[in-house]
Amino acid sequence: MTSTPAASVLFVCIHNAGRSQMAAGFLKHLAGDRVEVRSAGSMPGDQVNPAAVEAMAEVGIDISAAQPKVLTTEAVQASDYVITMGCGDACPIFPGKQYLDWALEDPAGKGVESVRPIRDQIKTRIEALIAEIDAKQQA
Repeated sequence: MTSTPAASVLFVCIHNAGRSQMAAGFLKHLAGDRVEVRSAGSMPGDQVNPAAVEAMAEVGIDISAAQPKVLTTEAVQASDYVITMGCGDACPIFPGKQYLDWALEDPAGKGVESVRPIRDQIKTRIEALIAEIDAKQQA
């Protein structure tokens, strides 16, 4: 018997190549199958940022197989949490969803040294998000 995830989370950034991919990688790694994880971009890039892949590999998380995906209305409708990271007004708004905007520097065009602090900020936010999801499940 499979258990139903406690929540579904959609991470959205412009290119779905850096911040949203790192966030999805952390949430999958730290929450396992307790949370359904999606990521998308308003204007997806061709590939995940190599510096983001390298920075995540340094902490034991492999996002090298991830592919940027286009943001769809269906993905938003199917998610409990919609976390935007600099996608502007591109994200559709639906009632009953929890929207969070995480102001994080864009790692595009940066080397791994500059991506590490962004990665670490994302991890801290993911840990807080998991705690919030867990608290709602226990309420």
